[in-house]
Amino acid sequence: MANNGHSNGHANGHGGAHGYGVIGGEASEQEVTQQLVGRVFTTSQPFMLAVLVLGVLFVLGIVAFAIKAADGFDDRSNWGYYVATFSFLITVFGSAPVVAIAFRITKNHFRRAASRASEMFALVGVLSTLMFIPLIALLPSFEGRRSIWFEVPMHGSLPGYADFASVIVLVVCGLALLYVSALPDMAAVSGRGAGPIRSLLYTGLVKHWRGTERQWAVHKGLLAILGALYFMMLIFVHMLVSADFSLAMVPGWIDAIMPAHHALAGLQSGLAAVVVTAFILRTWCGYREYIGRDFFWSCSKLLLAMSLLWGYFWFAEFNTFWYGRKPEEQENVKFLMVGTYALPFYLNMFGNFLIPFGMLIWNHVRRCVIGPTIAACFILVGTLFMMIRFYVPASSITDLGVHSIVDTRASHPEELAAIWPGALDILLILGGISGALLIFLLGTRLLPVLSVWEIKEGLLYQVMRPLLRGRYLVLGKPE
Repeated sequence: MANNGHSNGHANGHGGAHGYGVIGGEASEQEVTQQLVGRVFTTSQPFMLAVLVLGVLFVLGIVAFAIKAADGFDDRSNWGYYVATFSFLITVFGSAPVVAIAFRITKNHFRRAASRASEMFALVGVLSTLMFIPLIALLPSFEGRRSIWFEVPMHGSLPGYADFASVIVLVVCGLALLYVSALPDMAAVSGRGAGPIRSLLYTGLVKHWRGTERQWAVHKGLLAILGALYFMMLIFVHMLVSADFSLAMVPGWIDAIMPAHHALAGLQSGLAAVVVTAFILRTWCGYREYIGRDFFWSCSKLLLAMSLLWGYFWFAEFNTFWYGRKPEEQENVKFLMVGTYALPFYLNMFGNFLIPFGMLIWNHVRRCVIGPTIAACFILVGTLFMMIRFYVPASSITDLGVHSIVDTRASHPEELAAIWPGALDILLILGGISGALLIFLLGTRLLPVLSVWEIKEGLLYQVMRPLLRGRYLVLGKPE
């Protein structure tokens, strides 16, 4: 650990309250533990109201799924919005833990208050896994058509099970990452009046944790290994889901950039989800002293860069089709972008690129709390419509044996008509997103939503020192 520090800005009295500190004020380690761990056992009225609303919407989504399932899974066009909802959960909430992984690798200080919230989105993977099971029945045979499985012998729903296995590995890796990261905090929670049920749970999970120097070294190594595995599996899942449930479903849609674009949208929207979560925790949940403005300032630069990168990836996709001028390529552009599904495409374009870019190029917008948060909200909405324009059109085509969308328009023009959401589709979307948020909220009653051990570690790197009439926060640099 280097002892040399650098001035990180003026902090008159309480660094965290003004946005420059790693933690609030000059709290001691004991005060940090007491404040953050104690909130796990307190339940406010707004929290219960949020749980009630999300629970009702989640139940309505389950009812909508049951009604659709009563008609069977033979008609794939009836399940396009369900596939889009699943993909949205994987794209946004499945990618959110990468924020903690990436920020931990770069060893910055501002990430400490948001790491746990980022990792807790791994809990949503349980819902994503359950939602994937019906998709196995929806995936048609790959025999006689183009797919990424061209060298693999096709036996029934083998690719669907392979995709399912990859999702399970991703979810297990994410839960393992959360468990290892939260292990020191669970040990702290277990000894502070957790109640009989939670105490029994914590005792089984942390019985081997003693906080020795060797255990901390293993803890650090496991976080690095699990983080690398999670990131690799996430990209792999993005490739499989986007290729099998979207790209391979549209005859003649040959696009090597699309899976990478799909993964990039996940990284962009995952960061956006963490920014919005940090804003809610700071504004309404009493964590203002722990989540400073420096977190939003730093994330705004990344959101700007990812928005530009999103625009570049889209232009590379579009330019390939536009410049080629083949009939099937022009039909794909009309079908997926500027024609049949023009509305979700434009909402996607404005939400993921034009609006965030137009906002975040301005310094005064990036340097406030509300500016990056609004841009992040637009990114999340844009990502939802990106999933709709990828998966709903692909679900409408049943004649998969042809090699060109031109042939589909000639033989089955009704398959290229737009499918707009009905009441059940809307309930499915709201129910899936509400279920994910409900799982996250319930997780905050088991684990501190802020990483106690990382914030306490930050105390070792910071000190408030007087200079002339003010006091300044001096931060040390990690090893």
